[in-house]
Amino acid sequence: MIQHLLDGILVGSILSLGAAGLTMVMHILKFANFSHAELLSIGAYVALVFDKIFKVTMPLMANEIGSLSMTWALILSIIVSMVFTGASAVVFDRLIFRRIRAKGEELSMVFASFGLALIVRNLIGLIFGLSTKLYSKDIVFATVLSRDPLLVVKLDQLAAFSITLVLMVVIHIVLSRTTFGYSLRAVGENPELAQVNGINLEKTIISVWIIGGGLAAVAGVFYGLTNQINPMIGRDLVLPVFAATIVGGIGSVYGALLGGVIVGLASNLALSILPSGYSPSVPFIIILAVLLFRPNGLFGEARA
Repeated sequence: MIQHLLDGILVGSILSLGAAGLTMVMHILKFANFSHAELLSIGAYVALVFDKIFKVTMPLMANEIGSLSMTWALILSIIVSMVFTGASAVVFDRLIFRRIRAKGEELSMVFASFGLALIVRNLIGLIFGLSTKLYSKDIVFATVLSRDPLLVVKLDQLAAFSITLVLMVVIHIVLSRTTFGYSLRAVGENPELAQVNGINLEKTIISVWIIGGGLAAVAGVFYGLTNQINPMIGRDLVLPVFAATIVGGIGSVYGALLGGVIVGLASNLALSILPSGYSPSVPFIIILAVLLFRPNGLFGEARA
């Protein structure tokens, strides 16, 4: 049981990164972006490509960091992936969502996000194939944290969890201590009034897409690092990420952090009770429960 709790927290931290980006987009643009999970796939594969490039062009970067399977090349690739994925999110908005948004058709944006998700998923499959990929083919052994009770964890998971916490602290500082954070909240509450007060709406939207895409890229890389990379990452994670977003409350980054942990814990604890085939249904059950008993989520605010 304790092992499942530990695994749930570690998995939940990855979901939290994806949910943090999604909740910001949903708060500002007021639509459920079902293509957001595909940004995790884009981030994972972009990092995979540049990881190979950096290892070939800069052999010293191929050295592993301590006892981790992560290399310095992968760390640099994550940064590149964040930039590329954030830029991709902006391009998607410019080509698709902005045109629909200009017509005031929010429901059409949801349908468009479904179509975009299918396009991106199949395009990744065409380019990279359907077989699974790995950042490292080295066998990574789990570290024993405790023998009574038995607790084991991979150091890569702990590294991913630590980096996630750092990113969440950075996001907290940006949202609570900077002019951009105040502008973001203002646009989310009342876009028209925010514009009247001199806030550039388009620049704010672009910034949100870049941040959301960057966080999704990191989540995709960490998921691939602790599991495997395949074109179905977005399909497999779209429901857990949405569940984490809804549990935390739309627009709350702190809620996304807690929501991700809750979904991760619930999914892993379900493995000790239910057959593994039923585990993917847990996020769906969580969504239904939250919508029934607390529609605004744990940290969400009711809207008039």
